[in-house]
Amino acid sequence: MKRYLCSIIIGMVVILSIGTYYVKVASSASSLPKYTFKTLEGSDKELDPVIINASLQNGSNFYEPLTIESNTTTYESEKSYLENLTGRQDQQIERLVKEHRSFMRGKDSISSLYEDDDFLAYALVNSEFTKRGKMEAEFDIGLLEKKDEEETSFQIELPHQERIMNVDVRDVQLVHSKLQVLTMNDVNSNNEKQTKEVHLYTIDVANKKVLSDKTLVSETFTYPDQVDFQMPIDVAPSQPNNMVLISSIKGVNHEDGPFEEKLKESKLLSYNYETEKLETVKKESLSLDMVGSGYVDGKNLYVVETESDAYHLKTFDLSSQKLTNDTELDIAANKEEQYTAAFKNGRVYFLLNGMNQEGKTSKPAKLLIADIKTGKTLYKGEAVINKKNSKSFGLFIDDLEIK
Repeated sequence: MKRYLCSIIIGMVVILSIGTYYVKVASSASSLPKYTFKTLEGSDKELDPVIINASLQNGSNFYEPLTIESNTTTYESEKSYLENLTGRQDQQIERLVKEHRSFMRGKDSISSLYEDDDFLAYALVNSEFTKRGKMEAEFDIGLLEKKDEEETSFQIELPHQERIMNVDVRDVQLVHSKLQVLTMNDVNSNNEKQTKEVHLYTIDVANKKVLSDKTLVSETFTYPDQVDFQMPIDVAPSQPNNMVLISSIKGVNHEDGPFEEKLKESKLLSYNYETEKLETVKKESLSLDMVGSGYVDGKNLYVVETESDAYHLKTFDLSSQKLTNDTELDIAANKEEQYTAAFKNGRVYFLLNGMNQEGKTSKPAKLLIADIKTGKTLYKGEAVINKKNSKSFGLFIDDLEIK
């Protein structure tokens, strides 16, 4: 009887402790300011798919992550223990987990996924260094046939891994029943030289083997020279794409100054998965700056540029590399403020962060939602705060997601 009584007391203490914790959390969160967007133009229903991840800060003494979703503020401390344990997931990853839970177990890298109407594919490189300092690496491959939920998964050694230091998977495509995996590799080099390469691995899933390892780009350099490969932000990273853009940025690292880019030596490349052609893009078609700050969806490159006192959204067709649309966004340009953009549902979601180049909050955040093709404003709003004493806090926006 004493044993049962002891267990009951311990259980009650645990329940009371948890209850007290959540009461304190609720009380603490309720004292924090709530952010919402005041509608200035258009329909507030356009806000439903918008998710803004940010943090509330007060100097170096206070930091609290928050999410503004469907125009409602939720602080991290208000979420359940399980929600905080799993962390924030990419919206597409979250959808795929709900639809294909078994296949998606342990898969959380959106750039390693491919999805079409019939298949869901996955390719990641797992690696570790031995005691001798050599890297051992293998592909982790998965393919799901949606119709019958049939899964294929296997691991296979990465070719020529003895010469590789690091592998970063940047794109996965399924072309003619073969898996195409685009990676950026850091390669072991002799003496003080460094080498970076872009590789395309072709994998036969049916026979579980690597058919080819093609080096698309290879650059060797010695400090203080530097080479970096960049790709535009992919707004739909797992969808079928025919073409990718790759910037090869060359420059010099100065000890007493910033990185100096060598524009004449830098170049922009395009690779077509269907034709297997790697081409140098003419600089009069697309500039390196456009690609570096642009967004792609597999068919188009979207670039936001400041002209006079307005932001312009320019659309370039990837196949022809020509400008197909130039629309002016109905929001005043401010070169001092940072912006974030997202593209989905035929819309551009354009968020002026309200922060200057030093990352300090200067003005209320502004959100514009417009039709990509016409530039017509569907929604315009401004962030408002529900507490008068909130000026001591700074709202720092991390990213913008669209459901």
